[in-house]
Amino acid sequence: MSKSRTSNSTGAPVDPGLLVVLSGPSGVGKSTLCRAVMQRLDNLEFSISFTTRPPRQGEVHGRDYFFVDDATFDRMIAENAFVEWAVVHGNRYGTSLEFIQSRTRAGANLILDIDSQGASLIRKKFPEGVLVFCLAPSEKSLENRLKARGTDSPEIIARRLRNARAEIRQAVWYDYVIVNDVLDRAVDQFMSILVAEGCRVSRIPRRVERLLAAQGLDDVTV
Repeated sequence: MSKSRTSNSTGAPVDPGLLVVLSGPSGVGKSTLCRAVMQRLDNLEFSISFTTRPPRQGEVHGRDYFFVDDATFDRMIAENAFVEWAVVHGNRYGTSLEFIQSRTRAGANLILDIDSQGASLIRKKFPEGVLVFCLAPSEKSLENRLKARGTDSPEIIARRLRNARAEIRQAVWYDYVIVNDVLDRAVDQFMSILVAEGCRVSRIPRRVERLLAAQGLDDVTV
């Protein structure tokens, strides 16, 4: 993120957190991958989207989504409050610019699970963000996963596979590609990306300055 000086509760400057986009076709296992990584890494949050769909059983406003009506969503579009938004199965979903900025400025690392169109918009607004694309090992494997869900008709599965082909074409301009063949291996790869990106000097200048100062080099600035 940018090198703006945000302070924590002690008054010490805080480096902005990492913004990570995870994309991939439906059924590839993005949600499972995110949950597994978040259980292993501290200071990693899932970005909470705004949506016009009603809450499902067990979902909580402000935890799973920000549930709003159409009028509120329209107003937010008019106010350019979204970095990106899209219509999915007749409902609208949007990523709040203010939410991303406030959480990353506070030092939180955010994961966004969005499609390639949304990822493109994130890249334009946050060029320092990290874009990761998740693939199944083959189209047949993806088809089997969609069928195993037992929730979609053959027609819907066929449509999801057509959409997947178009989505996968966009993987070439992402920063990283992960093949979710063996889950533990995919989780390790995703964690490696996040850990390595979080150690870039350009991302953590305040932390590096403090570490150098502890070595008696308090005259060095990053």
